[in-house]
Amino acid sequence: MARLLLMTVALLMSVSCVRSKAAEKVKAGDILPDFVLKSESYGELSAADLRGKVVYLCFFTTWCPNCQEELHAIQARMYPEFNEEEGFEIIAVGREHTDEELMKYNEVRNFDFPLYPDPDREVYSLFADETVPRAYVVDRDGVVVDAAAGYDSGHFETVLKTIGDLLDDGTSVEID
Repeated sequence: MARLLLMTVALLMSVSCVRSKAAEKVKAGDILPDFVLKSESYGELSAADLRGKVVYLCFFTTWCPNCQEELHAIQARMYPEFNEEEGFEIIAVGREHTDEELMKYNEVRNFDFPLYPDPDREVYSLFADETVPRAYVVDRDGVVVDAAAGYDSGHFETVLKTIGDLLDDGTSVEID
């Protein structure tokens, strides 16, 4: 009985992490919404601070298996490839997590990119109503050039190429 309950809980957690198009507020072609993130570890960061940079912005929770996959891919692939590129930022936002929770979480995970808290979904709610992980590639002009709900390794490869193109070109990319 306990095993059945555990499997049911795991299934429900996975379902809440899958792709959903129903609650998208920000899509490719949209301008990055105005927001402010505050962290004791990383300070304050606003959307305005990101202008002129290529940005990978993702929302995650510490309990979501797909989120863990995406964060691992960021650490293993994106961070080593682009962390020394001037004008590139990775911003990971812990939906419904406090700064203290994220600091404890990162003591185990050891991510090299910042984890900003969003305990009340104030920033997340500007982008969507449901589903994590959720990620956005933003060009130097503040235009969202890629928006994804859920994690897909094939799409992540496309994202890496898009970021590379944006950084190499120094301008925006055309949105399909």
